[in-house]
Amino acid sequence: MSLTVIPSNTSLLLPHSHFSKPLLFSCGSSTTIFSSSNKSLRSPGRKILALHNQNQIQDCVESLDLKVQFPEMNKNLYADIEPYNTGFLKVSDIHTLYYEQSGNPSGHPVVFLHGGPGGGTSPSNRKFFDPKFYRIILFDQRGAGKSTPHACLVENTTWNLIEDIEKLREHLEIAEWQVFGGSWGSTLALAYSQSHPDKVTGMVLRGIFLLRQKEIDWFYEGGAATIFPDVWEPFRDHIPESERGCFVKAYHKRLNSDDKETQYAASRAWTKWEMMTAHLLPNEVTLKRGDDDEFCLAFARIENHYFMNKGFLPSDSFLLDNIDKIKHINTVIVQGRYDVCCPMTSAWDLHKAWPEADFKVVPDAGHSANEPGISEQLVAATNKLKNIIEEK
Repeated sequence: MSLTVIPSNTSLLLPHSHFSKPLLFSCGSSTTIFSSSNKSLRSPGRKILALHNQNQIQDCVESLDLKVQFPEMNKNLYADIEPYNTGFLKVSDIHTLYYEQSGNPSGHPVVFLHGGPGGGTSPSNRKFFDPKFYRIILFDQRGAGKSTPHACLVENTTWNLIEDIEKLREHLEIAEWQVFGGSWGSTLALAYSQSHPDKVTGMVLRGIFLLRQKEIDWFYEGGAATIFPDVWEPFRDHIPESERGCFVKAYHKRLNSDDKETQYAASRAWTKWEMMTAHLLPNEVTLKRGDDDEFCLAFARIENHYFMNKGFLPSDSFLLDNIDKIKHINTVIVQGRYDVCCPMTSAWDLHKAWPEADFKVVPDAGHSANEPGISEQLVAATNKLKNIIEEK
């Protein structure tokens, strides 16, 4: 349904799907709202302005000297909640995945795809979703978090993870679901949705990572060091000068050493580099993750394994080349302007290839989903998709 207000001899056509409730317009002492089915809109001589987003509406409102009250979109993280169901799903002879469900058991299902790869999920991931509306599914990808075996690289590829997502969906008897992913989670969300577009009702993507060689080189071969030279030096100095031609390869050697302490030392250096660059401003909670040897081992080993193998994708531009398969899916892209881990150029390339998706740039944020501006836009995005579903 569209809402229309008539100031003088002009009608404004406003797509209701963009908002959680009707917009209120006032012209002089009276306010008039009509539905788009109202025949008065077809009156001879009446000027019709079709407006498609809030910026266009605001511009028109200013030009017509109207007063407008936009409905407030909730951007606050939701309260902490506990899962109503947890379990383990055996997805291969080797791997078993931890999963959990929270929120509304009868709600619209949404699956959260964590970053890394190897990062695992945390309770705070549930807070981006309205628990009264969403059936929130979190799971730890192969080798990560509570999934077993820990930090295992065998049968651990992008295509294995896509199969796992489908196995989990079928196990939970879900016909289709919304997909939410940030950083590596955005990579996996794109790859999954392109493989199974009929199973995805909408997407929220954050901190875009397209897993192209130039993105890996930027972060691990010295590009990001121009912004964080002090943080880069410990990462660099862990590798002898003779092996610094390719840091990803040098770390791969140590992360797969037969000596466990060599693995731990390399995983701490690798993880701390990322944790210390993930925020615009230092975040103590994130930094402490670099002191957790078990977290670091899975995070570093699995990330490095994927990056050594270029994400197991058939070409460098694979995700962009297949955007046409998912252009029909309602999607919001959220990107921090000063994201050093996944620079905005990747989000921009995705936006240019997919202008139909809603593109939100947070002007005062880096990479992490937990930065205030990023989290606000993520909550607004899940609420926008919620509103679209409710109005169908």
